[in-house]
Amino acid sequence: MKGEKETYVRVLDYLPHGHPEDPHPAYKKKPIIHAVGEYHFTLLELVPRENVIPQIYERLYIGEGERDKIDHVKKRLIYKELTHGAKAELPYALEQIVKDHEDRFIKFFNEAQPVTTRLHTLGLLPGVGKKLMWTILEERKKKPFENFEDIAHRVKGLYHPEKVIVKRIEEELSDEHVKYKLFTK
Repeated sequence: MKGEKETYVRVLDYLPHGHPEDPHPAYKKKPIIHAVGEYHFTLLELVPRENVIPQIYERLYIGEGERDKIDHVKKRLIYKELTHGAKAELPYALEQIVKDHEDRFIKFFNEAQPVTTRLHTLGLLPGVGKKLMWTILEERKKKPFENFEDIAHRVKGLYHPEKVIVKRIEEELSDEHVKYKLFTK
């Protein structure tokens, strides 16, 4: 998983005059984009093609071959290196990604397994304690979940499963000490 690259990203911030903390003189600075990958949630700094001005949350192709809006991937970022704007937009971009890839996260709810004899993967989600975890497990035994709405309807107390997933992804990105990575690698 570590060697796999992102194919698509969502734009978090666009800096037309480069990063404000870049020590180079203004005429040498290039525009940059802070973005989050759609699959591994990798935080990246990208250099757009000339005359490209991306929109916040815009989905951009960064895979192999011809890229229409991105010149190159400059580097991987850690959460602390994101601009304030990118940090503010991250939860909204993540929510869009989670909703766009709903099947992947529904599969997680349907197939999550215990980590140890005393810890279940579902219990690692923010706000999901033992009682809610057991309710999810009982409900999925009856019938696999079909979508987020189905989970919210059948599991009382879990009103927005997509937001719970977004919070977990944010925790994994912002805190390098998170022990179990569920969605980021």
